[in-house]
Amino acid sequence: MQHFGKLSTDELSFENRITSLFNIQYPIIQAGMIWASGWRLASAVSNAGGLGLIGAGSMYPETLDIHLQKCKAACTKPFGVNLPLLYPDIDKHIDLIIKYQVPIVFTSAGNPKTWTSTLQANGIKVVHVVSSSKFALKSQDAGVDAVVAEGFEAGGHNGREETTTFCLIPSVREAIEIPLIAAGGIASGKSMLATMILGAEAAQIGSRFVCTPEASSHDHFKNKIIEAQEGDTELVLKRLTPVRLLKNEFHQQVKNAEGECVSDEALQNLLGKARAKRGMFEGDLIEGELEIGQIAATIRKIMPAANVVDELWGEFKSALAFLRKP
Repeated sequence: MQHFGKLSTDELSFENRITSLFNIQYPIIQAGMIWASGWRLASAVSNAGGLGLIGAGSMYPETLDIHLQKCKAACTKPFGVNLPLLYPDIDKHIDLIIKYQVPIVFTSAGNPKTWTSTLQANGIKVVHVVSSSKFALKSQDAGVDAVVAEGFEAGGHNGREETTTFCLIPSVREAIEIPLIAAGGIASGKSMLATMILGAEAAQIGSRFVCTPEASSHDHFKNKIIEAQEGDTELVLKRLTPVRLLKNEFHQQVKNAEGECVSDEALQNLLGKARAKRGMFEGDLIEGELEIGQIAATIRKIMPAANVVDELWGEFKSALAFLRKP
């Protein structure tokens, strides 16, 4: 609870190390998700008081250029970019981020030492996404400004350790001194508060924001999410890069291939190219890759991103008031 923070006197904002670091109103971060989080979603979340992130992992440099221009024009408050460090055109992405003076970058899937000092030298705050205390410490040693600790429940690419958010957050909090953001299985103000009681200072939320009109993911995918029940997602492809998927025919093909112990090359061939785009962006619910978190089982409607932020904040305040009752 040392870095938990406090409500403003008018209860219209929250103050702690994360909100101060990013200059945001609420400790709510919208995850930078491939094929879902373009400039429309990022600007809507940021303008509503959270921190919106453009998901650069599915963008060519010329596409990111357009999204950065449009987000800067639409945003009245800080926004950021989520940048997988294994991206083949990473240097071009870095140049664009510096060119457009993006204030915050969340890095993932790579060594944070590679680009952190370059970004910080240009006045950019750097946050790295990890799935273990070990990599949280390495990120702190690399000089990042904060870390996101992402639990096993999260959608998309995930850690092999399969550590759940409620186990991961207190372990990482004990290991590091820098600000900590929780991710994985968070879709309500109550769960936000729970992770912050365990030591986080903000929550990064992905699946909930996929189900908004501003998300660039296909309506077929959004509707599939709100139909999801418990057990409808699974972490697969642990031999390559673990990823949590909604169960569909493609998911079953992967399961069958893994059950037959096919080679890594055969698994890679099964994946092919643009599987995620096919599923999440183009709406192929049969042969596409549908990345989403376990928390999809609790999401029951599509609503504007600003309304999601307002609902999360209202639930958070109500839960905090309940805990403070004598």
